[in-house]
Amino acid sequence: MKNRPEQGEFDSSGASGTSALAESGPLVPVLGNIANDTCTYVEPVTGALVDAGTSTNFTNAAYDDALYHPGQMARSARNLDSVSDDDVRFYSENGYLSVEQAFSPSEIDAAMQGLIDLVMGKNPAFKQVTFEAKARKVLPGLTPEQRLDYVRKLDEFVEFDSRLKALAHHPKLLAVARRMVGDDAVLFSDMAMIKPPKVGREKPWHQDMAYYKFEPETKVVGVWVALDEATVENGCMQLLPDLKKRGAIIHFKRRDWQICDAEIMGRRSVAAPLKPGGLLFFDGLLPHGTPENRSQQRRRAVQFHYVSASAKKVTDEDRLRVFGNEGKNVTC
Repeated sequence: MKNRPEQGEFDSSGASGTSALAESGPLVPVLGNIANDTCTYVEPVTGALVDAGTSTNFTNAAYDDALYHPGQMARSARNLDSVSDDDVRFYSENGYLSVEQAFSPSEIDAAMQGLIDLVMGKNPAFKQVTFEAKARKVLPGLTPEQRLDYVRKLDEFVEFDSRLKALAHHPKLLAVARRMVGDDAVLFSDMAMIKPPKVGREKPWHQDMAYYKFEPETKVVGVWVALDEATVENGCMQLLPDLKKRGAIIHFKRRDWQICDAEIMGRRSVAAPLKPGGLLFFDGLLPHGTPENRSQQRRRAVQFHYVSASAKKVTDEDRLRVFGNEGKNVTC
């Protein structure tokens, strides 16, 4: 495995500086496409898709740090081969299980390069890149390499890069996911959650099922794969297993589409720090959130969601009746 760069250098894991990618010719970074929901807007100078952040659609307020108060670390298995029946029972009861080393360094390096290539426009057909709200004023003046540290997320990328597709369809990953949903596990959502240093915003507490049009009792398993080290300081996942047992919780449009802060305050969370190549399995009804990345360290990750092959879809109106009527057209 090659040595990872110090902060501020640039290699295949990406950042500002002199890029080896530039040697192959001019870079044409992805600008993003037309926003069609309430969470993004088009930056007028560059045409880039930018996260709405604290726009008029959400309250312009900082959050209380007490909302993220870890009391313990997540239970983990050593690798995908070692996930036991007891681990699967733990997941069923508590809604999560982390795996310390699910993928090899070479698989993680390849996935990282795949993401960077997509952001840098290596595949012109891919447009689903969204920048952080804090990039609004500086985006027009950033170099292509500097833009890498202002990306908030990528959506629906697996069909645009074979390295990322290989990760999402890894046989050992699918085998464990199948045990968790009790049926063939079908990939239906893929995202990259970047949370760049100093500008990566909070993702308030929520349940992923609040975004998806499935019956609330449907078994959906999320898989969050760390490409960089994810720590409490740079915004690793935090979980509330006790609240998962309540089932669907009403969400409100405040700083985001989220569970009310009053439901969270005073609760001690489970933190899920991960090394590169580690992953977190989490249930679609498990409340989870991540604070801002106030550190100097990157926290790049990819996230896949799988559902039982026999799952039944519902209408958007059905989803809103269960999770709250403020959630029309929201995206994660």
